[in-house]
Amino acid sequence: MTLTRTLSRFEAGWPDFRPGHVWLAGAGPGDPRHLTLEVASALSRADAVVYDALVNEAVLSLAPQADLLYAGKRGGRPSAVQEDICKTLIDLARDNGRVLRLKGGDPFLFGRGGEEALALRAANIPFRVLPGLTSAFAALATAHIPATMRGMSRAVTFATGHAADEPDDLDWAALARTGEPIIVYMGMKNLDRIVAKLKAAGLSGATPAAVIMAATTPGERILTATLDTLAEEAKAQGFAAPALIVIGEIVAVRAMLAGETAA
Repeated sequence: MTLTRTLSRFEAGWPDFRPGHVWLAGAGPGDPRHLTLEVASALSRADAVVYDALVNEAVLSLAPQADLLYAGKRGGRPSAVQEDICKTLIDLARDNGRVLRLKGGDPFLFGRGGEEALALRAANIPFRVLPGLTSAFAALATAHIPATMRGMSRAVTFATGHAADEPDDLDWAALARTGEPIIVYMGMKNLDRIVAKLKAAGLSGATPAAVIMAATTPGERILTATLDTLAEEAKAQGFAAPALIVIGEIVAVRAMLAGETAA
């Protein structure tokens, strides 16, 4: 059954994507096979798609009828100012367009979707939120690293690492004390600092760790190491953003599954 026929079986009962509305949608971790059916349907109906840098071109190809507007949002690279993005969404909606705001992963997890929803609410623009598969969960699953594991982890922490060099950054010592896995978004630039802060807080240098780069895409690469060696190995092997950093005993499960995973 083709994707179009599959979608047609469900769309009849879904909310109508009306002119003047903005839908905040998650494009998943990268490869279009991880899109939700609802986001795929919205792509086919949008008049305009305002998309971030991490959205795969193959995903955008599902909206040939739409005007594509690039918003950037890639660490260390030129991006539109957030206020300007919000204004663009509002202006497009007021021009009676069906506006899809497309973000990598999920719009409400390090995607500024909450800020954009508040701006739309303040402007009296109708909006909906279309969840996406979070990059962290997808990256860990495809790398065969379970986010939680009985007897090994009872919780998981998502953190952003882009401000690890600022005085008002996260309390990395508090995160280290939990003893639970830490998943770091946007942390490659500050990987050395993050490792140093966690070790200074008492986290063992022997703690298993990993970097998952370009998860689910043809360029995906996975590095496993220890907290002691992670930064050095990542630099030596040319790992770079977009990437997730995984720290905790759950990383060791990947080696346990080696040779036993399905294709």
